[in-house]
Amino acid sequence: MNFGPQHPSAHGQLRLILHMQQEQITKAHPDIGYLHRGMEKMAENMIYNEFMPTTDRMDYIASSSNNYGFALAVEKLIDVDVPRRAKVIRMMLLEINRLMSHLFWLATTALDIGAMTVFLYAFREREYLMDIIEDYCGARLTHAAIRIGGVPLDIPDNFIHDLKVFLDKLPANIKDYEDLLDKNRIWLMRMENVGVIPTEMALSWACTGPMLRASNVKWDIRKEEPYELYDEVEFEVPYSDKCDNYARYKVYMQEMRESAKILYQTIDMYAETVKNNETELMAHAPQYISAPKLDIMTQNYSLMQHFVLVTQGMRPPVGEVYVATESPKGELGFYINSQGGPYPYRLKLRAPSFWHTGILTDLLPGHYIPDVVSIIGTTNIVFGEVDR
Repeated sequence: MNFGPQHPSAHGQLRLILHMQQEQITKAHPDIGYLHRGMEKMAENMIYNEFMPTTDRMDYIASSSNNYGFALAVEKLIDVDVPRRAKVIRMMLLEINRLMSHLFWLATTALDIGAMTVFLYAFREREYLMDIIEDYCGARLTHAAIRIGGVPLDIPDNFIHDLKVFLDKLPANIKDYEDLLDKNRIWLMRMENVGVIPTEMALSWACTGPMLRASNVKWDIRKEEPYELYDEVEFEVPYSDKCDNYARYKVYMQEMRESAKILYQTIDMYAETVKNNETELMAHAPQYISAPKLDIMTQNYSLMQHFVLVTQGMRPPVGEVYVATESPKGELGFYINSQGGPYPYRLKLRAPSFWHTGILTDLLPGHYIPDVVSIIGTTNIVFGEVDR
């Protein structure tokens, strides 16, 4: 039996070839590649800055996370230090993006199982966050809001106020979702003891993010290998030992609360940078990064250098780097091999959705057709980063 690639619950161009014994699945084979765009090869034919908007198109529900993962990898490669104010703004964008992604997951998974009201509520809140992001960078879905070496803009005057208004309302909104779902008997029938991923299976399939944490592994890259200023903020890592669809749902809900906690702290950190007059938004590395100010003559490089950097791109030293970040769906890693040219010699991506699609091979057998829909929902796969 073919499930997809046009099925509305396939969350992209996923084709599942299912072997059935009556209505029970005995074997499952995910067939991918319908959306393939060759992003890694495109990166090898673009200067580093030029590839940034392409990263938006991978996990298009969390594009700032993709921007940041690539920018951080290049920054490690060229060994530049991002100014503190830019780090605070980037953390704000990343956690806003995490909330947007989790709300989208909740909305679509609930809709797949028939909870139309939750879909409408979650999209209402997500629209508010998209307005905030749009105020910053002018885009709502594909942001390109982060640069190699920092950020292009300071936050607008109304940004903090609008963000606080959203965060103050968020706990009540999350409670509304949980009141509708936590004890809903249809939701429980479709989620409890369905799609159980034991710890060993999760590790053997390289699961990360909420998929791994709901399988009783308390692992979050922001805690274990902190980047930006995550070692300066307090937050918990939600996890569960239940390992089923319902456990993954509860992990996502708790992660939204933790993201709100981080955002409140970044608001205070931003106020400190204002108080301390820390205004720099881009790393000062004239040999690599072009960051002109209004008074271009105050820079340590000429207008001709600036023109060359913009048009021909930076030339990192010969070397290679792999950098992993905690995207909303799990570990997003960028491997870059530089041979000293303006283009990456090789660029490879480690996208969480790829592995979370592969696990369906072992996860689906023994379940029934309706379970396929709820299991795919809780794996939270996006095919922009599977068929990259």
